[in-house]
Amino acid sequence: MINSKSNSYASSGVDIDAKMELLRRAKKKIAGTRTAGSAGEWGLFGGLFQAPGKDHLLVSSTDGVGTKLKVAQLAGRHDTVGQDIVNHCVNDILAQGAEPLFFLDYIGAQKLDPGIFAQVIAGLCRACRENGCALVGGETAEMPGLYPAGEYDLVGTIVGAVPKRRLITGAGVKAGDVLIGLPSSGLHTNGYSLARRVIFETAGKRISDRLPGTKTTFGAALLAVHRSYLKPVRKLMKAVKIHAIAHITGGGFTDNIDRFLPKGLCAVVDRSTWTPLPIFQFIQQAGRVDRDEMYKVFNMGIGLVLFVGRADAETTVKVLRAAGEKPVAIGFVEKGPVPVRLLG
Repeated sequence: MINSKSNSYASSGVDIDAKMELLRRAKKKIAGTRTAGSAGEWGLFGGLFQAPGKDHLLVSSTDGVGTKLKVAQLAGRHDTVGQDIVNHCVNDILAQGAEPLFFLDYIGAQKLDPGIFAQVIAGLCRACRENGCALVGGETAEMPGLYPAGEYDLVGTIVGAVPKRRLITGAGVKAGDVLIGLPSSGLHTNGYSLARRVIFETAGKRISDRLPGTKTTFGAALLAVHRSYLKPVRKLMKAVKIHAIAHITGGGFTDNIDRFLPKGLCAVVDRSTWTPLPIFQFIQQAGRVDRDEMYKVFNMGIGLVLFVGRADAETTVKVLRAAGEKPVAIGFVEKGPVPVRLLG
């Protein structure tokens, strides 16, 4: 006779009842992210949201937190990674002038840990509220045999909108434009495979060790939340015409600027105009990483680059400072055969 209990889904590692209970507990937090465009209740087969109108374009993006999750596991802290993925996606669509409408998440694990799940959801909800973005749904999957025990994956998808007349494509970039950089809060969500190898293997540091030259630990520095640039850039878009925006993620300055730069133009980035954050300095020195590779893998302390006309550069700096930012003029655009040139 077959033992139905030993062949149940739960005994195979997937407890549907436990998962649904976790989702029910999270429902109140998720409801707190509703915005004016939210329609329908959370938990349906599909999330509902009011369309912005025919004069708008929808802009979408999907990304993951990557191996930053390994650091979260080491530190035993999981509330920041939810913020990371929302803010990362917000910045991606902001590069085309779009503001977020709604967000969906994917959390996959061998077995969901209730404590970790609650922290991740709290981070997602906090960032959605801060960005005025509704969390309308997603997927929570338990897949024994696919994910290693004790680990999970976190992916997000965002949909935003931009009025057609305000779409930023980079087509307006011209020689003489000025590059204004906005500071990052750390590695954001890129370069963690290299960072972990250098810090924990090559240098033999622990998550609780102090980062030289600072009052913070390696854990705190590595888990610094990937910041959102929505609020200051929203104010700037009302004051000047932004020709292009580069979100400095994987690929660093070279690959991210090369995405939109018109042929025949070169973005000159002067690295002497700012000082990389201590975490980047440590990685470069301890790992003996080539300097150019550092600027290709990491943001090096500049998370967003704005391309504006020379006549608007001064106004741009003033508006951003009034918004609490510390903008830095990091370069300019000139005619040239290569899309990006790093100086300094």
